[in-house]
Amino acid sequence: MRNPQEIQNDIETRLAKVEPDVELLAVEQVAAERLRLTIDRPGGVDLAACERVTKHLRDLLVDYALEVSSPGPQRPLVKPEHFRRYLGRRARVRTRQPLDGHKSFTGELVGASDDEVTVAADGALVSIPYTEINRSNLLEEGR
Repeated sequence: MRNPQEIQNDIETRLAKVEPDVELLAVEQVAAERLRLTIDRPGGVDLAACERVTKHLRDLLVDYALEVSSPGPQRPLVKPEHFRRYLGRRARVRTRQPLDGHKSFTGELVGASDDEVTVAADGALVSIPYTEINRSNLLEEGR
């Protein structure tokens, strides 16, 4: 079995050729033989898009069960361009190690360079290097 990053890179490369408007946001190995793929595309993700992605990756079904879904309102933020796209929105950013005594920061995304994201959380600005982020996602409007 390959590691999740190898699998994600392989899937991204393959989808770029056959579904160029589909962006692979995340691949999670939720069990030894189950992968959860979160995809997005302009205009949103519908059942047909999930079915097409599954069909393009049918060879993976030999080793894995696939779950392909949309990101929903709590869209994962994985790459610097994701953070830049959603500046001004509220997000939760969880770090691998405590930063300023905390591992979770909830607030408005106010900056995103190539190296770090800046969040206005609890009345302070916190800059978090991408390498320190464990998980991050948008929050539903109004939360």
